[in-house]
Amino acid sequence: MNHFAKITESLETQGLDAMLLTCEANRFYASGFHSSGTDGIALVTRRHNYYFTDSRYTEAAARSVQNAEIREANRQHPYSALINAVIDAEGLKRIGYEDEYVTVADWRRYTEKLHGELVPASALLWQLRAVKDAEERDCLIQAQRIAERALTETLNDIRPGVPEREIAALLLYRMLHYGAEDKSFDPIVVSGPNGSLPHGVPGDKPIQAGEFVTMDFGCKYGGYCSDMTRTVAVGHVTEEMDTVYHTVLQAQLAGIAAARAGVSGAAVDGAARTVIENAGYGAFFGHSFGHGVGVEIHESPNASPANAQPLPAGAVISAEPGIYLPGKLGVRIEDVVILSETGCEDITLAPKELMIL
Repeated sequence: MNHFAKITESLETQGLDAMLLTCEANRFYASGFHSSGTDGIALVTRRHNYYFTDSRYTEAAARSVQNAEIREANRQHPYSALINAVIDAEGLKRIGYEDEYVTVADWRRYTEKLHGELVPASALLWQLRAVKDAEERDCLIQAQRIAERALTETLNDIRPGVPEREIAALLLYRMLHYGAEDKSFDPIVVSGPNGSLPHGVPGDKPIQAGEFVTMDFGCKYGGYCSDMTRTVAVGHVTEEMDTVYHTVLQAQLAGIAAARAGVSGAAVDGAARTVIENAGYGAFFGHSFGHGVGVEIHESPNASPANAQPLPAGAVISAEPGIYLPGKLGVRIEDVVILSETGCEDITLAPKELMIL
């Protein structure tokens, strides 16, 4: 699976002769081959595709990368020399680069050493990556199924006295055990008053009866991320806990019902936010309804108050409203949906009714 052709098709409309890909996520999106950090560069021109890497990856790249020429970087032939060889051979003038990813130091080196003009073009990749094809959707769904299987088993381990950190470790182990390539991000497991921290770090706090436990986690399959959150109760719930939980659930369902291609991200967010505001909890929902999910756990497009642009068909976004009462409790429920012109497909199958373990 690679997307060289899609990038090539976009070059002319952007007035570019080539696109230089140095970011790990964009290199993978283009080539379907993963090399960590800065250990590789892809160059897509209107005529050819190139993948430059060093001796640690050249054999693996040759086995995996299709529709591209593999060239090895070394001390005698650094990346800049390999890129310039293509620039000179093909007469490239305007070369897009990932302005949202490249460091200032790298930008200076590229502008000093490369023979072409560097043009900011992160948006080109963001627009392409926002619309998932069938293969990408399949990977996202498989990643989701692995995460759900890990959750189903881990629910049996949630009981008073078990530390948050242990539940996080079990989720991570089980995702890897059932076929994940990696985690999407460090699992979030927070309980009781820690639940008011949307991105709280699991610690040694033991879970107690009468508390919520919020678990936000995901894994990678085929290079694509899953993302889900479930909040469960231990032993019993108070009336306030029940109200907060069902307010969040109704908000999520309202946002999902509003989610479709052609609707703005702000409108989707607003559908969920209105439910929470009408219930009197508007001040306790600070983040957006959702974000794009794909090669990276957070990518375009966003279902947020700031996004007035229409969401494209084929976009995959999270649906994750929450209510966080400082120092007291928190609830978040998160699914992932695929947008179409007629609505959306919720690819998260884990149950959402309030579970009291």
